[in-house]
Amino acid sequence: MKTRVKELRIAAGMTQQQLAERVHVSSRTIISIEKGQYSPSLMLAYRMARVFSTTVEELCCLEENMRLEDEAFEKL
Repeated sequence: MKTRVKELRIAAGMTQQQLAERVHVSSRTIISIEKGQYSPSLMLAYRMARVFSTTVEELCCLEENMRLEDEAFEKL
């Protein structure tokens, strides 16, 4: 799943470790989310959205991800 975590983290001047500490996960989890290798739980997405003063929908690019998923489904 595509997210804006890296973009928002960099804009906030935070390291991966600093974000991880603020949301109570390991820096490896943040790295995996930023690489699109791991989708955050709802609670983790909510915690990160609060850190960046945004919504879960914006943080996780939900509209775009839903569109991409729908397009993939239509190709089946």
